[in-house]
Amino acid sequence: MIPRLAVHDAQVPSPGALNLDHVAHFVPDREAAASALARLGFTTTPFSEQFHRLEADGPLVPAGTGNRCVMLREGYLEFLTPFLDTPVAAQLRDAIARYTGVHLIAYGTADAEADHARLSAEGFAPPPAVRLQREAEAASGTTTVRFVVTRTPPGTMPEGRIQFCGHQTPEGVWQLRWLDHANRAAGLRRVFLVLADPAEAATRYARYAGLPSDRVAGPSGTEFVQQTERGALHLMDAEAFRAQFDPGASMALPPLPWIAGYELASDDLSITRAVLENGGSAVTELRDGRLRVLLPPELGGFILFSARC
Repeated sequence: MIPRLAVHDAQVPSPGALNLDHVAHFVPDREAAASALARLGFTTTPFSEQFHRLEADGPLVPAGTGNRCVMLREGYLEFLTPFLDTPVAAQLRDAIARYTGVHLIAYGTADAEADHARLSAEGFAPPPAVRLQREAEAASGTTTVRFVVTRTPPGTMPEGRIQFCGHQTPEGVWQLRWLDHANRAAGLRRVFLVLADPAEAATRYARYAGLPSDRVAGPSGTEFVQQTERGALHLMDAEAFRAQFDPGASMALPPLPWIAGYELASDDLSITRAVLENGGSAVTELRDGRLRVLLPPELGGFILFSARC
């Protein structure tokens, strides 16, 4: 049995609150993605096939997908690959056909069933909560990790799969041996979404999460931030995105909406930069000191690294 420590309890938000739990890249080639992550200086978990119960008391069946993760002291990154012919795998393949990159944002919750009730009341028509589980390697043998996930029907949130994740076994997910990274990544801070109408999206996300989205000053005047107990969603239009993160227009924007990338806290930005550059990544220092790295096509999108406060 893996002992449950303070770092594990910290992954679950306070009752009635939400946090930014994780984001997920949908990638077509799991080995190519793993190699790219290693070059970036990330420690990854072994590949794990996912199973779920379609009914609360039903049998475990393959989801048709599997993942590797980058576990951080606050939140994590997931890299999902489809490999069977199932409805869930088909959703991933359809998303990858649009672009390889981030297609999933998960709010961490202490009560996925309560989130299900709120979504129903707001007219989002969520299907029954899904009870996922998978086997994860442990220091000796394996351990079963379990989640309760509340989702809405595909297309309800056009930005991607926006869901709520209740961790039942965080000690099996955030194993201490996976929390140290050569690039000094420490925590998931913010996710950046590029949209044609950020104001509409901000209103919709406020209803979806039960959290306000506040307008913030920005180059285009159309930016909103939804702050959770830990981490935030930043909604912007293409003009604001280019002005802040891609003034040279070096990134090809897919058709909107697009979950473009995310910000990670670093324990030491100088080491982060050295590891990224030694791995072959071009690093751009923004005016505010954050480091931007464009991810290779095996992963898609971009990461900002900022100093951990």
